[in-house]
Amino acid sequence: MHRRGREFFFQVVALLLALIAVHALYVTLIRPNAELIERRAAERAAAEGTAYQPPRSLYVVLKDFEQEAAIVLALWALAVLAYKTRATLAERRLLERPLLPLAEGLRVLPEDVPPLLRGLEELSEEEREALPVRVLVVALTRFQVTRDVRAAEEAVDALCEAEGDRRDAELSLIRYITWAIPSIGFIGTVRGIGDALGQAHQAMQGDIAGVTASLGVAFNSTFVALVVSMFVMFFLHQLQLLEERLVLDARERCDRSLLRHLEPL
Repeated sequence: MHRRGREFFFQVVALLLALIAVHALYVTLIRPNAELIERRAAERAAAEGTAYQPPRSLYVVLKDFEQEAAIVLALWALAVLAYKTRATLAERRLLERPLLPLAEGLRVLPEDVPPLLRGLEELSEEEREALPVRVLVVALTRFQVTRDVRAAEEAVDALCEAEGDRRDAELSLIRYITWAIPSIGFIGTVRGIGDALGQAHQAMQGDIAGVTASLGVAFNSTFVALVVSMFVMFFLHQLQLLEERLVLDARERCDRSLLRHLEPL
């Protein structure tokens, strides 16, 4: 399976697993405990009156559907980030390997290119798709065709620039998720405030329990969504930094290990 096909398959499976795991956690642990805590708090409030202050509980903060959706999206994004980070680190390890057996001071003529290309073609498919290998292949191929070192350098620069743009574009899904998470929180805020306004007549009669619960939904959903979004954004920026460094290091490694050895006729 091609690399992009494997990545798409992983994204679909990761989303399904996140949905199943989080929903199972909510059904078996979070919502039952939240209902129990709220029922006991209501009983104590009825017995003690306004003097009772119900304690804050993580189960109550997380119990609503907006928080569940935000956590599902966050786990999905983190899984995709982990997959891309693993692939990027594997490419970085190739920078530490002597992909081309060129001794110091050795000059490479256009006639010497085919054996070097065959050596790179003997690598595994996953390694051939990695940026450090593709940079070397592009440089060798362009030098063989044009017999011009400057043309090889331009080909490498163009590939690295295009690779940087491609990697940045492939992060669009994660950027969408980091936008969607706080948006879901705001949806919970609107829903909670709407429910609270719908129960305003009860508050005017002295029963503020319904209004308080609805406002809790509003504030809890926004709080959870913003915290989760900040967490995902941190790892997103770390991956961006790692990929940008990979592109720069691959270009530098190509210059040190190949381009300075090229010798036109």
